[in-house]
Amino acid sequence: MVDYERARRFMVDNQLRTSHVTDRRILAEMGRLPRELFLSESRRPLAYIDDVQPLGAAGSARFMPAPATFAKLLQLAEIVPADRVLDLGAGTGYSTAVIAGLCQAVTGIEEDAALAAAATQNLAELGLLNASVIPGTAAAVSGQRYDVIMLEGAVDAVPEALFDLLGEGGRLIALMREGSVAIAHIFVKTGGKVAARAEFNATLPPLYAGPRPVEFVF
Repeated sequence: MVDYERARRFMVDNQLRTSHVTDRRILAEMGRLPRELFLSESRRPLAYIDDVQPLGAAGSARFMPAPATFAKLLQLAEIVPADRVLDLGAGTGYSTAVIAGLCQAVTGIEEDAALAAAATQNLAELGLLNASVIPGTAAAVSGQRYDVIMLEGAVDAVPEALFDLLGEGGRLIALMREGSVAIAHIFVKTGGKVAARAEFNATLPPLYAGPRPVEFVF
């Protein structure tokens, strides 16, 4: 039988800390939350390996990011307790649950309706009242404003419409594919304009399974 509590400690000490994740709140949340809860029964023994986890039915392109990569991207966002966060590509809700422990409120978006339903159940089971996951695309939250937007997968470009969802001083975190590599970027909105900064190389599967337009239609 897997000792999940021990596996969580090992993940924090040997994956997160060794990847220069130093934010104590992130370390605490990821060391506390049962990552295995968000996986199918057959995948649970592998919940804490340093790799992405497949989600959904056979052939699905949806996934849960690897722990260290997710934690580094989350640290880049510098989320504070007063922030409102949008989590794109929430899957079964693990990323949304971690973020919930760092901010005022978080809304997850997941295109796969079955995964979104599973996420809602998982968040309820954990009693996270400041977190929700809704099915669809970012168009579902048109008109809202967020302090942080997290993209839980690699993209070729950030749709311009996502920047409209950022409030003043808002940060958007995206892993941008550039040829054979992907680079984590932070986009900051100041005075209505967005400036980008490249931070570190990382690897995640694409956020979307196929080609996407450069904008969502709101």
